[in-house]
Amino acid sequence: MNALADSFAERLAIVRQRIEAGGGSLDDVTIVAVSKTLPASSARLALEQGIHNLGENYAQELVAKSAEVDDASAAWHMIGNVQRNKVKKLASIVSLWQTVDRLSIGTEIAKRAPAAKVMIQVNTTGEATKAGCDPTEVAELAEGLRSLGLDLRGLMTIGPTSRSDDPRPAFSSLRALATELGLNELSMGMSGDIEAAVSEGSTMIRVGTALFGPRDRAN
Repeated sequence: MNALADSFAERLAIVRQRIEAGGGSLDDVTIVAVSKTLPASSARLALEQGIHNLGENYAQELVAKSAEVDDASAAWHMIGNVQRNKVKKLASIVSLWQTVDRLSIGTEIAKRAPAAKVMIQVNTTGEATKAGCDPTEVAELAEGLRSLGLDLRGLMTIGPTSRSDDPRPAFSSLRALATELGLNELSMGMSGDIEAAVSEGSTMIRVGTALFGPRDRAN
């Protein structure tokens, strides 16, 4: 392996150790490699290392990167804010829409990609700067998405912005909501809070920096 591949492999081993440190099983926790703002070669590197779930925050970047990578084994996750006018371009590419937080987005996805796999993004921290529907709206939204014929897989959230805040309450509340709705997938946990998320039942972590290293400040 070259130096970049070696570095990725070392970081991946650490991420796996952190999953186990949180009490999770490597068979039960999916790692989504987030190459936001990085070149397509980064996503390709993840694929070469056996990580086939790839996350992108921006629609334009996801479309361009998926075309450049051009690998049928890649499962692209949309993990950023989704605008209705971008759904058409993404519909044939996205394997899992993780950030559905309102019915209008679900309606557009159902129109462009019938029976698509989706998750509901929930704002479990109460921070105004974070996307996601209010926890009290989740049940109604879930019913609406299912009525559209979408395949609702689970819930997604982002932990608190401040690293001094314990992320566990936000993750615990998401798990409770998922249990109430009979949903099994929980997308929660990023590079800074993997252990906490896994300890609260995460089945999917979205990891960028912990896999690819620190990004340029300009990004």
